[in-house]
Amino acid sequence: MQKHDLVFMKHFAQLIAALAVLTVILIIGAWVIYDRLGLHDENPVRVAETNARIAPVAGVFAGETGRSAMLAAQEAARAAAAARVAFEGALDGALIYDRVCAACHLTGAGGAPAPTAAAWAPRKAKGLETLVANAINGFRGDAGLMPAKGGRPDLTDEQVRVTVEYMLDKYK
Repeated sequence: MQKHDLVFMKHFAQLIAALAVLTVILIIGAWVIYDRLGLHDENPVRVAETNARIAPVAGVFAGETGRSAMLAAQEAARAAAAARVAFEGALDGALIYDRVCAACHLTGAGGAPAPTAAAWAPRKAKGLETLVANAINGFRGDAGLMPAKGGRPDLTDEQVRVTVEYMLDKYK
């Protein structure tokens, strides 16, 4: 090897060593800055989003402890549903009719009987209990479809009853 090749190799090795030392210094500097700024702490919002995204869709209830857990979950769901009652539980048939029933009964949507005495006469003949049961459970007739509770599952049976009574009085 010639002398100028040895000089080049020496300078090249020194350059590589200097770059390696610079890399180590930059890594240590970044580590110190990262530690001082507290960037390593998890963002609680991000953790909650991740946990919600990876949560199981449904639970598996096995054995007697699973059965009691399932019953407790069903009871909690029933209690939560009971807390959500339409119109704060108001028993004003006119209010419920205007906000729920009129949408179909005024327009005839889905075969709903028109707001006239003639349209309601055959229904009145069935009796109040039958009409209330049909309104609560839903009804499919030749003319169309009445969804259960007018499509509002948050109505109570008593709210449906007073609304049916209001409609029968209104369409005498």
